[in-house]
Amino acid sequence: MGSYTARRGPRTGTLLWRVEAEPGDLRILPDGVMDLMWSEGHFLFAGADTTAMISSSETGGVTWGLRLPPGAAHVLLGIPARELTDQRFDLSELMTVPNMVTETAHADPAAALERLFVTRWEKAAPEASALRLAESLDKTARAGLSVTDMADRHGLSERTLRRVTDKLFGYGPKTLTAIHRFQYALHLARSGTPLAEAATMAGYVDQSHLNRDAQRLAGTTPGALAA
Repeated sequence: MGSYTARRGPRTGTLLWRVEAEPGDLRILPDGVMDLMWSEGHFLFAGADTTAMISSSETGGVTWGLRLPPGAAHVLLGIPARELTDQRFDLSELMTVPNMVTETAHADPAAALERLFVTRWEKAAPEASALRLAESLDKTARAGLSVTDMADRHGLSERTLRRVTDKLFGYGPKTLTAIHRFQYALHLARSGTPLAEAATMAGYVDQSHLNRDAQRLAGTTPGALAA
């Protein structure tokens, strides 16, 4: 896979990450988030994934990314996240990227990603209530609430909840919850927790349930992912 490092950005507090990939295939798993990226001299946008994406490179290379907070993609781009799901874009297809930001990126990709985020965020001037809703929906999905309970918690009908999560996250509440549950089980397994125990702790009925989600979301077994 190569190396992965991450830290909080000094200007935004958002997660900035760096991947130095080795030649070959890299399996990118669904994680319920979207990213701004800088790779091979271009700004890119990664929509939310519903299944694993395989990135292939003959030479490897370095990619920098800024993980967008819940609901931020819709704010920055003015596009429902559902229209971006399972896709990668050159960012110039979705928004105007200032030349000065691109120039900065060649020397300091992390600073350029933060500058791009801040510039666009200030221009969009999002409502605080909308951001609080997105953050709360993400937290309840991570907590494993059912669709009914999530809707009740936020005073929404299930139909409205689906429409809102489609717009903010790129898929419905059931899928968002399933992806967070899968990622938590994988985190536990990679930390040394036996798979059966990790499955139970993450909210699965049993390990077979986790195995089915791993095949659906990642195209492989949880054991292979945790190795």
